[in-house]
Amino acid sequence: MNATRTTLGHSGLEVARIGLGCMGMSQFYGEADRAGSIATIRLAIDLGVDFFDTADIYGAVGPAGEHNGFGHNETLLGEAVRGRRGETVLATKFGARAASGGRVVYDGRPEYVRRACEESLRRLGTDHIDLYYCHRLDPRVPVEETVGAMAGLVTEGKVRAIGLSNVGADVLRRAAATAPVSALQSEYSLWERGVEAEILPACRELSITLVPYSPLGRAALTGRIRRDTVLDGDDFRSTLPKFAPDNLRHNLSLVEELRDFGHARGATPGQVALAWLLHQPYDVVPIPGTKKREFLRENTAAAGVVLSAEEAAALGRIFSPDRVRGGQYGELPVRHRGQEPVR
Repeated sequence: MNATRTTLGHSGLEVARIGLGCMGMSQFYGEADRAGSIATIRLAIDLGVDFFDTADIYGAVGPAGEHNGFGHNETLLGEAVRGRRGETVLATKFGARAASGGRVVYDGRPEYVRRACEESLRRLGTDHIDLYYCHRLDPRVPVEETVGAMAGLVTEGKVRAIGLSNVGADVLRRAAATAPVSALQSEYSLWERGVEAEILPACRELSITLVPYSPLGRAALTGRIRRDTVLDGDDFRSTLPKFAPDNLRHNLSLVEELRDFGHARGATPGQVALAWLLHQPYDVVPIPGTKKREFLRENTAAAGVVLSAEEAAALGRIFSPDRVRGGQYGELPVRHRGQEPVR
């Protein structure tokens, strides 16, 4: 399962097996670096990376609930790919809006779907969005209505394919019964495997590609986070259970095993973690995020790391869910009706 390219679900959109998540270029992981981020995106295209992920809300709400710039990340990505749009597959998302008190509200009304799409097209500087996700479901609107509106955008040529983010298997089936769904974006990595029981089998059943975000465990699986690492106050990982001091110390002991595994094979821990995802018996296209060109090069080279079935199984045992401590999300201010923060 380590071919260099794959097709996203029903879409006909062919992409490299490893994409680039752009969220961290605008929020959550320290200070934004516009020029550096644009250079990273352009280098990614040079390296053969053609699948770029953003969302209209990226940049709008910081880790403490402060409001910044709605659409910041889309504008950044649009500028970076200007003149090279034909070499890229652009994915963006709608459905989450910043509200008072640092909250995020979800809006899946058909009229909002259309308005959000038009605004994203403008910010990205393009006449079509390749893959358009519903970022979070609006609990007030049936998924069939939201997806129906998205399908209308496909008919009009404004969107080429549609996807969902962070939904369960039952909702995924309801959506797919309404219109072809090409991709599902959810967190998946060696140390976050909650999608394996029901969601990945549903994706296979429905011919939907899983697009894992945070495939490197929010950088923990790269080996660059140490037991004495102190996360900055504007780094939202400091609020996540896996990064709580006691949990992190334990989880980093597992990363040490990953480091040893990679060292014996001439690969970095992050490359092995990405190779493990590509080895899984499902259609997956991870989108590791980075602002730095050296890390982009490292991540892209992971597509050339091939694992045997025995090696992949051994890695799965190292990071079996009963060995990893801490849940997926903690009590962040970016919440709405008990749902997880927007990612």
